[in-house]
Amino acid sequence: MSDFRNLDALLQKYVDDGLPSCSCVIARKGEILYENYFGQADREAGIPLTDRHVFRQASLTKIAMYTTAMMLYEQGRFLMTDPLYEYFPEFRESTKLVQKPNGEIAEVPVEHPITVKHIFNMTCGLPYEMIIGGIPVHHPTAKAMAVQMQTLRAGGYFTLREQIRAAAKVPLAFEPGTRFLYGFASELTAGLLEVLTGKPAELVIREMLFEPLEMDSSANFLFGDLESRLVKNYYLKPGKALSDPDALTVPDKAHEALSVGPLGTVPGFSRVITNCRDYTKLMQMLANGGVYKGEKIIGRKTIDLLRQNTLPPHVLREDFSNDYLAGYGYGYGMRTLLHRYEGQHNGFPGQFGWTGGSGTWAEADPSTGLSVVYMHNLQPNLEEYHHLRMRAVAYGCL
Repeated sequence: MSDFRNLDALLQKYVDDGLPSCSCVIARKGEILYENYFGQADREAGIPLTDRHVFRQASLTKIAMYTTAMMLYEQGRFLMTDPLYEYFPEFRESTKLVQKPNGEIAEVPVEHPITVKHIFNMTCGLPYEMIIGGIPVHHPTAKAMAVQMQTLRAGGYFTLREQIRAAAKVPLAFEPGTRFLYGFASELTAGLLEVLTGKPAELVIREMLFEPLEMDSSANFLFGDLESRLVKNYYLKPGKALSDPDALTVPDKAHEALSVGPLGTVPGFSRVITNCRDYTKLMQMLANGGVYKGEKIIGRKTIDLLRQNTLPPHVLREDFSNDYLAGYGYGYGMRTLLHRYEGQHNGFPGQFGWTGGSGTWAEADPSTGLSVVYMHNLQPNLEEYHHLRMRAVAYGCL
């Protein structure tokens, strides 16, 4: 029998220690085992957080986007071995950077083209404009990406397709498939959805995933009453004092080329706005064989492929190793638990999920039908402190 008193105490402590608000929903085989809300969605107005409020998801959007992509995969729309240039011709002549014996950096043609697999498992060699990890900001590829995006942004409004065209001019940081580098691969995947369907990526995700799952509080753009339900995104200053709430919000449809990323507004595919209750519908579907209310959304074996580790040991060791990611491998758009001991993880091997830069976290476990979804919005998000403790306590309560 589950006893969630320890989880209640932990999340309340988060708020007592200065976190503006947080929420968590745990479900198993279609039944919600735990749901609670702490703190205030708007401290200045004294508005308590409720199940109606929505959070910026940033990179947690990847779970929804790559699930949608795999739904198209099982429709035969593409193969993982397809060269990316079949969908974006500008990548036919991709180049990469190599270091010569004398230390000089040279730009040379790639030996093999970027494939769909490489954009699904973040091994295509293109970073974001702002570097979260993987390569330093002074790396020539990072600098070239920054120049392309700054030039594009200087011209005003631009589309995802135009952004992808600009990124194609950037030399890759390495030969495709040989290293892991978190970054622009997600924008390429969003673009692939658009090429395959002839529709905007956000519409594809909504029609194929959000609507069948009845995720009424989930969207890529603010509409209806979502703006009034959006929690404030606070910045934490030295000394644990909260600054004024972030003035940046998720863009409206008229500004689709701007999205809220881990460090603020960045160009690209817009990230999802949702809440724990809505995202639990997605995570429960993934945890329970791709079925929601008796309707098949995606195949069980396709989910198994989605969560299969794709990175060899040396890449895991060199590019996907830190205290936060310990014990995990990386599948298609999300991490998957390989080693409980390495990660000091009291959950279940094979469970999978991801994290959002504003403080969101989700995992699903197909072996037990269990899902855990946690959310807060704070910059910096202090994810290692909040998520790893929450994870340990949540699984310990079960």
